[in-house]
Amino acid sequence: MTCGHCVSAVTTELKDLPGVTEVDVDLVAGGSSSVTVATTAPLTDDQVAAALDEAGGYHLARP
Repeated sequence: MTCGHCVSAVTTELKDLPGVTEVDVDLVAGGSSSVTVATTAPLTDDQVAAALDEAGGYHLARP
């Protein structure tokens, strides 16, 4: 992510997931941004990855 529009798109898609109560995006120059999501229910990696893809083709970094 490189701009406020990116942050908004990612935040909107993630907040639409069931149980998501908060999304915090740390926008870092150079593309190594991170997102923290608080939920009241478990989310799968696939749910998060699909939301990121829908937001603009972003990818979930998996360990």
